[in-house]
Amino acid sequence: MPQTANAFLVARRDDGFGDVFPLHTGTRYTLGRAPTNRVVLRDDLCSREHAEVFAVEGGWHVRDLGSLNGTHLNGEQLRADRPLRPLDEVRVGRTRFLFVDEMGQLPDMPRAAPKPAEKSDGLEIRKRLGQTRYQQGAPPVEATASDTTRAEPRVAPPQAVGVLYRLALDMAAAADTAELCALAADAVFRATPAEVVAVLALKEPRELELTVHRTRGGGPETYHKVSQYVSNEVLSTKHAVLAENVAADKSLKNRDSIADMKVASLICAPILFEDKVLGLLHLYRTSGHGQLNNDDLEFTLAIARQLGIVWHRLARTTSLSAENRSLRDQLRIESEIVGTSAPLQQIESQIGRVAETRATVLVRGESGSGKELVARAIHQNSPRRAAPFVCLNCAALTETLLESELFGHEKGAFTGATELMIGKFEAADGGTIFLDEIGEMAPGTQAKFLRVLEGHPFERVGGNTPIKVDVRVVAATNRPLEEAVRAGTFRRDLFYRLQVVQLDVPPLRDRLDDVPLLAEHFLKKYVRETGRKIKGFTPAAVAKLTGHRWPGNVRELKNVIERAVALGSGPQLDTADIWLADMDLGAPVIGASAFAPYKPESLDDMEKRHILDTLKHTDWNKSKAAAILNIERSTLDRKIEKYGLVK
Repeated sequence: MPQTANAFLVARRDDGFGDVFPLHTGTRYTLGRAPTNRVVLRDDLCSREHAEVFAVEGGWHVRDLGSLNGTHLNGEQLRADRPLRPLDEVRVGRTRFLFVDEMGQLPDMPRAAPKPAEKSDGLEIRKRLGQTRYQQGAPPVEATASDTTRAEPRVAPPQAVGVLYRLALDMAAAADTAELCALAADAVFRATPAEVVAVLALKEPRELELTVHRTRGGGPETYHKVSQYVSNEVLSTKHAVLAENVAADKSLKNRDSIADMKVASLICAPILFEDKVLGLLHLYRTSGHGQLNNDDLEFTLAIARQLGIVWHRLARTTSLSAENRSLRDQLRIESEIVGTSAPLQQIESQIGRVAETRATVLVRGESGSGKELVARAIHQNSPRRAAPFVCLNCAALTETLLESELFGHEKGAFTGATELMIGKFEAADGGTIFLDEIGEMAPGTQAKFLRVLEGHPFERVGGNTPIKVDVRVVAATNRPLEEAVRAGTFRRDLFYRLQVVQLDVPPLRDRLDDVPLLAEHFLKKYVRETGRKIKGFTPAAVAKLTGHRWPGNVRELKNVIERAVALGSGPQLDTADIWLADMDLGAPVIGASAFAPYKPESLDDMEKRHILDTLKHTDWNKSKAAAILNIERSTLDRKIEKYGLVK
C-alpha cells in the first residue's frame, strides 16, 4: 500500500494553489533547478540545489543550501535551520510554498471574476493548460477564468502514470515518427474516453499534415480535422485546450456549420520540444455523453510533452544518420579508390599490409593514374590516420622555394621572408607527408631530405635551431628513377632509402573493367555539384568509354565526365556527350610522318617540337595538352618557359 504522507508542500499562486508535494518521514526533500532534486523548480532565481525540507525529532524543518538568492520563511531570510508550522510560507526564488500537515488546512483563496467563455465556430474553450501535474516540479497549472471552482490539489492517478510509464518504454524502441505517433494515440485510448485521436505534424508556415489517425472500435470512421480556431489558439499560446460544441445555443448564427462538425468535445495539445511546436495531438468525442474533461486534458498534455521529446530525438537521429551517410559518400569520392578489377584489388591488398607499418613507401605509376589516392589510403588505414596528411608537389617549386616549403624558414631568411613559416615536415608531425614527383627534387635539397628520412633533426632556412619530427614519408614519381640515378641527377642512397616498399599503380588501360564504375562515380560527383538531372549513361556511351585507351588515365576520364555533365542536355549521357582526344598511346608524333627520313636532332629539340605540336593540336589548351603528354600542368608550364614557346 502507498505510504501515507506526514505533511505537504503546496505551490501557492495569487489566485489559488498549484502542485502538491507529499512529505514522508525519513526522506530528505531538496528544492532547486537541478533535475536530481525531489522538487524540481523551473525558476531562474533558484540555485541548482537551493534548499531542503527534512524531518527531525518528529517535526519538519527547512534549511538553505547556500543558495545565491537565499531562502525565506514567512518573509524572513533563513540564517539557520528553522522548524515548519502549518501555513508557514517558504519562498525560494520566485516560487512560494505553503507547509500544511493535512490538505484541509489550506485556506480558501479569492478568485477573479469569471470571464465569458471564448466561442468560435460553435466551439467553447472551457480550459487552457500550459503545465500538468504529471510533470514533476513543473510550474503551476494555468486555467481559464471560467474555471470558477478550485479543484482539490492531488497527485496523478496510478493508472494514468502506469500508461505514461509503459508509453515511455515503447517510445524508446520506435523506429520512425509514424510508429511513435501511433503509440501515443494508443496510449490516449487507454486512459481517456476519446473516440478519435490524430497526430498532426506542423509544416511551415502553420500548415498541419495528418501523420496518424486512429478511431476506437465502433467509433466514427471519418476524421474531422481540428478547427482552425482551436489550432490557431494552441499554436499561438502553446497551451493545450479543452473545448465543447455549443450547437444547442440557439443564439448562434452558424448552427448549420456546427452541425456538420459532429464533435461534442475535443482536446488539442501542442507537441513541444522546448519552445518549438512540432505538431498537435488532437482527440475528440462525437457523443455528448461522457465528454472529455479536465483530467483528460492534463493526461493528453502529458502525452504530448513526452511525444515531443522523443519526436525531436528521433528526427535528430535520422538527420544525423543522413548527414553521416552524405559525409561518408563525399569522403569516398575524394579519398577512396574506386574499382573492382584484379590489378586494383592487388594494390588495395598491398595498401592494407603496408599501412600498419612505419615503412617509407615509393608509389610509382603514370601521371593521372591515382598515386595520391594510394598515398591517402595508406595514411587513412595507418595508426597515423588522426594526424595530418600533407601533400607537396616537388615539381611545382624552384629549389629554394621547395627547401623552404619542406623545412620552413625564419623571418628575414631571404627576400620576401617577412615572417616565420613552419615547413611541411613540421606541419605533418605525427602524420604522413606525400611528396609527388620526387624525381624533380634538386640534388641540394635531396641531401637535406635524406638526413630527415634517416631520423636526423633539421633546421629551418635561415635558422640554427634543430627540429626533430616524427613523419612517415610516401613519395611518388612517374619517372624512371633508375635512369636518373645513372645520370647522376638523383642520389643513389636516397633512391634506396625511398624504395623500402614500392607500389606500382596500374594505368587505366590495364583495368578497363573499372571504367564504367569510375565513370558512374564521377558522374554522381558532378551531378551533385551542378544540380543537373542526369541519370546515367547510354549503353553506347559506356561502350565508347571502355573502348578508349586512356593515355591520361583516371585524370583524363574525370575531365571527360566533368565536361559531359557541364555540356550534356539529356537525361542520360550519350556518345555525342563523350569527347575523347584522338591521340592514343603509340600514335605517331603529330606533324611527322611514320616514314620520314632520319633527321639528327637532340632530345631537347625533339621534346620542344613535340610539345609545340601538341599545343597547336589542342589550340593551346594546356590542360588537354598536359593530359596528352602524360605530364602535370605545372611541368608543362615549366617546359613552355624553358623552350620559349609562344602561341
